[in-house]
Amino acid sequence: MTDQPVLVERDGHVLHIGINRPDKRNAWDLAVIRGVSAAYARLDVDDDVRVGVVYGAGDHFSAGLDLAEVGPHVREHGPGALGGAGVDPYGLWTDPVSKPVVLAVQGIAFTLSIELALASDVVVAASDVRFRQLEVGRGILPFGGATIRAAEQWGWGNAMRWLLTGDEFGAREALRIGLVQEVVDPGSQHDRATAIAETIARQAPLGVLGTLANARVARARGEAAARDHLQGLLPDILDSEDAAEGVASFLERRDATFTGR
Repeated sequence: MTDQPVLVERDGHVLHIGINRPDKRNAWDLAVIRGVSAAYARLDVDDDVRVGVVYGAGDHFSAGLDLAEVGPHVREHGPGALGGAGVDPYGLWTDPVSKPVVLAVQGIAFTLSIELALASDVVVAASDVRFRQLEVGRGILPFGGATIRAAEQWGWGNAMRWLLTGDEFGAREALRIGLVQEVVDPGSQHDRATAIAETIARQAPLGVLGTLANARVARARGEAAARDHLQGLLPDILDSEDAAEGVASFLERRDATFTGR
């Protein structure tokens, strides 16, 4: 393990992004914010990368912001400072990363951890995870997307239950409200997230990107806008080399090999 605050490693078509301040319970200081934002920018533009996996080193995913350092910076520059200078991992202050993100969480996963989960596409949680959106008990409010996304994803009552009280909740409740998609034994969350990411990476890249983009249009702008977006998106994908490979692999009863073209 290096002393770099953010670990970035490509394994095949998967980019692993690790928060690496275990002695600080992976609290995000400015170096982590910059590192994660830069890693998301790489994920966005690197054609050899098809999906990202985000994880926390050690026993905990993250205790939240290192407020002693980040607080004054956000006060001076506004909440957009949380997004860094590359691609905002919360998808609030820049366009969201165009490729899927699978998040693995364990132990303490407070404040920004929940908001990063809300911005991710699939979340795997260890059974020992401890979620808490505690800003209201600190005299502030969430500013990484919880107030914007939680009600839509969890339902109004579920969101208000946890955002307005600052109470802690665990893996079972997170699974019930849809914050996480799978719960696994502690220590296996990164491996399981990687397995899901590798499955995604084996699919046709244009199909994955198109699926994600069209679903986001539907969520943000509604069914009519998504229908128009789909009409413009589909012809090029149907004419792609990958679409031809998909048909050929089906007829030849073999696994497809997709290139993203």
